[in-house]
Amino acid sequence: MLQYLKDLWNDSDVAALKGDDLETLRHRSNLLGADLRITNFGGGNTSSKFTLPDPLSGQPTRVMAVKGSGGDLGSIKRTGFAVLYLDRVLGLENVYKGEAFEDDMVGLYPSCAFAGNTVATSIDTPLHAFLPFDHVDHLHPDWAIAIAASLNGKKKMEEFNARFDHKLVWLPWQRPGFELGLMLSQAVKDNPGCDGIVLASHGLFTWGATQRESYWNSVTIIDQMGQFVLGHAQGKPAFGGPRVETRTDAKAIAARIMPRIRGKVSQSRRWIGHYDASPQALDFMNSQNGEALAAMGTSCPDHFLRTRIAPLMVNWDPQKQDAAALDQAVETGLVAYRQKYTSYYNSNKEPESPGLRDQNPTVVLVPGIGMISFGRSKTEARITGEFFRNAIGVMGGASAMGNGETASGPLPHAKDPARSGEFTSLYNYVALPPREAFRIEYWALEEAKLKRMPPEKEFSRRILLVVGGGSGIGRITCLKLAEGGAHVMVADLNAESAAETAALCAKIGGKESVASCTIDLRDQASMAAAIEKTVLEFGGLDSVINTAAIFIPPDKDGNIPVEHWRLTMDVNVTGNYLLAKEAQKVFASQGLVGNMVLTSSANAVVPKKGSEAYDVSKTAVNHLIGELAVGMAPLVRVNGIAPATVVEGSTMFPRDRVISSLQKYNITFQDSETTEALRTRLAEFYASRTLLKTPILPDHCADAIVFLASERSARTSGNVIPVDGGLSEAFLR
Repeated sequence: MLQYLKDLWNDSDVAALKGDDLETLRHRSNLLGADLRITNFGGGNTSSKFTLPDPLSGQPTRVMAVKGSGGDLGSIKRTGFAVLYLDRVLGLENVYKGEAFEDDMVGLYPSCAFAGNTVATSIDTPLHAFLPFDHVDHLHPDWAIAIAASLNGKKKMEEFNARFDHKLVWLPWQRPGFELGLMLSQAVKDNPGCDGIVLASHGLFTWGATQRESYWNSVTIIDQMGQFVLGHAQGKPAFGGPRVETRTDAKAIAARIMPRIRGKVSQSRRWIGHYDASPQALDFMNSQNGEALAAMGTSCPDHFLRTRIAPLMVNWDPQKQDAAALDQAVETGLVAYRQKYTSYYNSNKEPESPGLRDQNPTVVLVPGIGMISFGRSKTEARITGEFFRNAIGVMGGASAMGNGETASGPLPHAKDPARSGEFTSLYNYVALPPREAFRIEYWALEEAKLKRMPPEKEFSRRILLVVGGGSGIGRITCLKLAEGGAHVMVADLNAESAAETAALCAKIGGKESVASCTIDLRDQASMAAAIEKTVLEFGGLDSVINTAAIFIPPDKDGNIPVEHWRLTMDVNVTGNYLLAKEAQKVFASQGLVGNMVLTSSANAVVPKKGSEAYDVSKTAVNHLIGELAVGMAPLVRVNGIAPATVVEGSTMFPRDRVISSLQKYNITFQDSETTEALRTRLAEFYASRTLLKTPILPDHCADAIVFLASERSARTSGNVIPVDGGLSEAFLR
């Protein structure tokens, strides 16, 4: 009986697949990948061997479908599987020259492709091919790796077998590849009737004669491993018990420190951050043993490909030290980390090794505050953090199974007992040797996988706060930024409108690349909160764009009440000033080049009757742009756009104002006309006064804003770009 996992298999769902073996493999893979306790994102592989007609001969042919390189079991489609002639893959053993040449075998996999299949073949392909079972699952559950990465792991596996009536086999550490495939094959031959293999410091192999049997064996064994490992942990304080406590103001401190850390780790390329204050992460970093275990490094290959060989644990006491001490501890820790990582690279590199990528950590643990992880996108940053939580689960499980035991004889993790000393252990947890970690992290095959990734977009790795993003120019700007790969915080006085824009952006760039919040340009605390939310969501801030403003028509006698004058100045001028002031705190802490784009108006230089407050406020914005450009240089560029009247999509043009304007200019209309028809009529009138005779649309203004926020305008600051169709009255004098 399952205690922790669920049996998601439904015979009717499978029947609907009508015996399509590849589609059933896809279905099985999705079920296994739906639970991170079974395997982590992008980790593990599944395969099936079945018969298809050869497209050339028409004869029944045995093929193997296996998850392609870089795929994710939870989301994989049938097009994500490499389909290969099984006999050709098995025949590669005849040309295999030995472990020193196993990487050469990868270049032969495309010649085994069935029916022109072009999916990049995984390095784990031979691991599946040489196992004599029709359906194979290779997974990385924390509970299995906890056994595989324990000092007494082989003994505990034998206890597990006895308790649950299994015949799992222990296989020493071997880097994934052709050699491991042959080792798996030999292990099955040497152990008739075995029902799974535990790969030391790596993961788990299970199988079945049918798709259902393979799925059920995997889920059952993993659930039982959970019962076994968690049973050892009951009643024991995790990681030796707490050393420090989580601070009540942890989130506020995280918001303050995240830009500083992001700036330090983004000197060569920018990263997006993710903040994790989960109990699992905090219990680890707050514990007595957490710091020492973190320094040991991770075990499973999938883990350190994301998290690097080890995280940075900041040496800071949240109960005894202040914010200044935290800043210093981060700086000191990063310097030491870079030195250690560079030494790790130099000590293990070979002539053909890829160059040093980045010596900064991708996981930073701040005791009492939380875990901050980094990636090229929000999704990748979150997944990086999830991988380290997997590592925490492994270290916790291994520690719980320790019982104070010490090693007797060579560790079973080493294939060659003479190399057993390369594996280090602490609290019963066994870390992968740095040399083996390096051989995977800087594997030429992994480098090739990185090079296959699609090119990044213009705003990739960039974080932008768009104020007024709920409608009009702001909404179109957000959509264009999303198309450019940006991470966008949509801020607006109208929370519902902001959320609507965020939903539209999510359809373009993905739901994790956008968030929304409310903001009130009359309230400095509201602006600070919006910026803090941006930082906590994405790790920092690269650009602030403001398209929000207010226009209050004069009363029926043409007068502007003083309270309306003050409100206009508060929102349009003071709001921009305070927004810049709050953003500057993050820009300064982060230390990365940033920019601001504010929205002025053609009215700033064209006086009009009845709009004095608005016009004067925009004149002030023009000058404020220059003042901010001077005051925030050289770190921050500040520019603006000056549209002529934009009617379409503008919240400043409700029906009553449109009618008032039409009447002001003696433009005929019918009360029965729709608001949009009236807006079009007014926009065409405004266009008739310009040189280009075409209405100014939000799209045109958004294009100018995106240009100013991009690196295309990297040498421009203190300027205001007119977007007015050629309004001669607004020409600069």
